[in-house]
Amino acid sequence: MSGGVVVLGSVNVDLVLRCATLPQPGQTVHGQDFQTLPGGKGANQAVAAARLGAPVAFIGCVGDDDFGRTARAVLAAEGIDTTHLHTMAGTPTGVAMILVDGAGQNCIALAAGANALLDTAQVDAAAALIEGAALFVCQLESPLAVVRHAIAIAHAAGVPVLLNPAPAQALPADVLAQVDVLVPNETEAAVLAAWPDGTPFDAAEAAGRLRALGPRTVIVTLGADGAHVAAHGLARHVPAPTAARVVDTTGAGDTFIGAYAAARCEGADLARAVAYAQRAASLSVTRAGATGGMPRRDELGSP
Repeated sequence: MSGGVVVLGSVNVDLVLRCATLPQPGQTVHGQDFQTLPGGKGANQAVAAARLGAPVAFIGCVGDDDFGRTARAVLAAEGIDTTHLHTMAGTPTGVAMILVDGAGQNCIALAAGANALLDTAQVDAAAALIEGAALFVCQLESPLAVVRHAIAIAHAAGVPVLLNPAPAQALPADVLAQVDVLVPNETEAAVLAAWPDGTPFDAAEAAGRLRALGPRTVIVTLGADGAHVAAHGLARHVPAPTAARVVDTTGAGDTFIGAYAAARCEGADLARAVAYAQRAASLSVTRAGATGGMPRRDELGSP
């Protein structure tokens, strides 16, 4: 692969509060170290890829508020092409409320805001960009009909499609049939594979089921337990490097995807790209913030 990464996805502002333990329903806990940080799965993945040297262009929407202006400036400062980042009048930028506990685990609630207004006309305006990409990356924090339309454009042009099916939801068979690389976490894989409730999850079996639905490659990410990779003639568990100290896991999954995209665009094969993505994700959890922990090329080296 010899080109850039095009990411279609969400832009959020993350309102992050650290607390010793995550609250149970009806419980109030004390927090500290409140921060307002850039976020959104699409924006995060774009930043992760750009920091590792990939040319990146972004398709999405922000509101006409201070959060939106800040988000645009943050992406531009990372060297990301924001030509197709649209500002929607009278609409707030997406917001994520994130609680992070003392072990670095988190819970998240989203308000889509401007992300919900991305439409097929805006995607059509970026069709030439998608068709010229080395890799097209998308998630499910944008309207499904729009993601589906963009995937069809990329697929028709022979551009590899990477789908991160988050937040977890069932997907039409025709969408999965046009995906080249499907990267779910355990929860998302269980939903897509219709995993029976109460049955212990098996990443290898789930990956096999998902490949049978159409994607050429399935990478089930398992956090500190690594990832399971399934492709033609390949089924392999890839362990994750041990993180020195887990501070915040919020951006680990997005770091993995951005690093994988950067590695593939640089010519790394599947195994090398997954190993590179694991290294990047393991480093990201040692620092706070979804994008704050994402490594740069001089820290991680080449794939």
